Amino acid sequence: MSAGVGPWPGGCEAWPEGDHFDPELLAGGDHRNVEDRFRYWKRDAIRDALDETRHRFHVAVENLDHDFNIGSIVRSANAFGAAAVHIVGRRRWNRRGAMVTDRYQHVDHFPTASGFADWADGAGLRLIAIDNVAGSTPLEMAELPENAILIFGSENNGISEDLRSRCEACHHITQYGSTRSINVGAAGAVAMYQWILTHAAPRR
Repeated sequence: MSAGVGPWPGGCEAWPEGDHFDPELLAGGDHRNVEDRFRYWKRDAIRDALDETRHRFHVAVENLDHDFNIGSIVRSANAFGAAAVHIVGRRRWNRRGAMVTDRYQHVDHFPTASGFADWADGAGLRLIAIDNVAGSTPLEMAELPENAILIFGSENNGISEDLRSRCEACHHITQYGSTRSINVGAAGAVAMYQWILTHAAPRR
């Protein structure tokens, strides 16, 4: 059984009015990975609507190893209404895990850690590392700033020292099993939700 909805019931004579509706989707059905409230909407209209309600936090991923988890982090950033996702390092990343949410999420690129950190300083954003390293503090005990950029590193090497040195704090997610670390995509979702619990009003 395919996801989504079929053509708009009643044919073109019954199509809803509004420039945000996509005639091709109304005619052929909408099987995209979007919430029901965005069914049949044009891609740009969805992104514009999300821009009106995005939260103040950003997400950054240091792409040193062409990490396939970046797509998962982009998907979570879209789900939690992040202002933007910043790819630091390599430009190319595996979009499969994003499940096409990158079409509706602002994603940009910075070639170097120093260039990214300088931009964040100029934008008044506070760099917060999420990394399981010595000296980090438990995320669940942290007070994440509202204007945070939550920074994640690669699955193998974590965040580079160049970027970590520019962060005002570094937090880890407390674990209770035998594994040294959890998947960075999962860590991203946990950290974003921690920000949501502190700063976002419940959605009805």
